[in-house]
Amino acid sequence: MRYKSDQKIQIEQRIVELYPETLTKLSKSQIMEAVTSLGYDTMPWSVINKTNVRNIFELKNASNVVPLVKPIPVANKISLIPQIDSNYVPFGNHKDLESIIKSGEFYPTYITGPTGNGKSTMVEQICAKFRRDLIRINLNTMSDEEQLLGSKTLANGNVEIVEGPVLIAMRTGSVLLLDEIDAGAANTLLCLQPILEGKPYYFKLKNEVITPASGFNIIATANTKGKGSDDGRYIGTNILNEAFLERFAVTFEQEYPSPSTEIKIIKNLMTTNNCVDNDFADTLVKWADAIRRTFNDGGLDETITTRRLVHVIKAFSIFKDPVKAIELCCNRFDQQTKESFIDVFNKLQSGEEETMVSDNIDQIVEELAGDDLENNLVQNV
Repeated sequence: MRYKSDQKIQIEQRIVELYPETLTKLSKSQIMEAVTSLGYDTMPWSVINKTNVRNIFELKNASNVVPLVKPIPVANKISLIPQIDSNYVPFGNHKDLESIIKSGEFYPTYITGPTGNGKSTMVEQICAKFRRDLIRINLNTMSDEEQLLGSKTLANGNVEIVEGPVLIAMRTGSVLLLDEIDAGAANTLLCLQPILEGKPYYFKLKNEVITPASGFNIIATANTKGKGSDDGRYIGTNILNEAFLERFAVTFEQEYPSPSTEIKIIKNLMTTNNCVDNDFADTLVKWADAIRRTFNDGGLDETITTRRLVHVIKAFSIFKDPVKAIELCCNRFDQQTKESFIDVFNKLQSGEEETMVSDNIDQIVEELAGDDLENNLVQNV
């Protein structure tokens, strides 16, 4: 591709940011790391020169490039790029979110869905793939403006101003992940409204206007759509300001993975943890799917998340006993729910009910429908 003027500047700035001390001795892999972190995929020949050493290049205008941020000494630099998880399996809104992050555009995005279904992991793994810096903030009712934007602090007898993660993300062109945003206090989150518009932000503590660097974006995850939790499952979530929510361009609804995707996730984890058991993996997926369907029909107050299945696999890798792994990972539920879940698993594992082990889960859940679906879940397996 032929880079435009603004794209060349972005690449030059990113190279200076990543390799401030090696601008005349750049390898091809270093250059491409800077390029791919911005969502591009072509060698930027227009901004580099070849040197006398094979496969070593130099930045043409190194002395004239104004870096996005003051370079951090290489020895002290902390990478904000997430680690690639070899067990991760893309699903749901992955492709669309990948397009947003790869573009490098400022496009505030809200992802909502039930707990433990991989919303945050999806953002992390996309950033890992494209070598994008990611700053993650886990919000709660105690999060305040100073924690988000910055505050004054005393260091060695002097008052210093420490910038918060939001401003650091703006300066460095990082992806800002606001995790569990519906757990934040509505009034506190209002301080983010001007930043959600993608405009320069006046930081009053430093009397400075901060302009967002190229690549900066905000992605929020939540279990609700900012309207609170009527069923009480997500205690601590808040009703968010409508004007605040309106500043998110798009909202993705993320459900649990399909059985075909979940079996890939489980088998990947089993391989990594040296505990491969294909029959156990198949039973786990059918078990979780049957429970979720009954939960969705209103027959259960609890469900099995993908995260819970990950816990089961880890327990299985340690104790080498599938029944014990299930029991330990179901102990968090109340006694009646726990016994129901374990009974369903035991019947599935033994093959006592052949139809349950078949692929016709829809028919099974329909048969479970009635006045007391929770009891029927056990009685009809």
